[in-house]
Amino acid sequence: MNPAETPIALGADHAGVALKDSLRAALEAAGHPVRDFGTHGDGSVDYPDFAHQVARAVADGQAIFGVLVCGSGIGMSIAANRHPEIRAVVVHNTTEARLTRAHNNANIACFGARTVGAEVVLDSLSAFLSTPYEGGRHERRVSKINPGQEA
Repeated sequence: MNPAETPIALGADHAGVALKDSLRAALEAAGHPVRDFGTHGDGSVDYPDFAHQVARAVADGQAIFGVLVCGSGIGMSIAANRHPEIRAVVVHNTTEARLTRAHNNANIACFGARTVGAEVVLDSLSAFLSTPYEGGRHERRVSKINPGQEA
């Protein structure tokens, strides 16, 4: 797939669905294709179900990046990071968003709907998506994240 045509995968639990829907609208308005894995309502659901779907889409190359939202972002990041190809991070601000892309080659941004305001999340997501991975000295470190799989 052409990276410009590769969607951004979205997922959320019931605590994050409203913020996810806002992010989807903003991404689509900016011209990003989106694949929304849900949830689509405020009924109680289990966050790992959505984290795993988004992580698989990113790991398989069906999405260029993932965005996950739950109450704190923490549960989603824990579940997504169970996939060896994934580097999911909880993001609280634009500085973290830029650094985690530039230095850690993060491929899933996780946000807490109960911990970070919507404007900060929108700005942080923009920084995450627009910051390239620097590679170089960081590549050696990133390759050591999954023991036994170092380059």
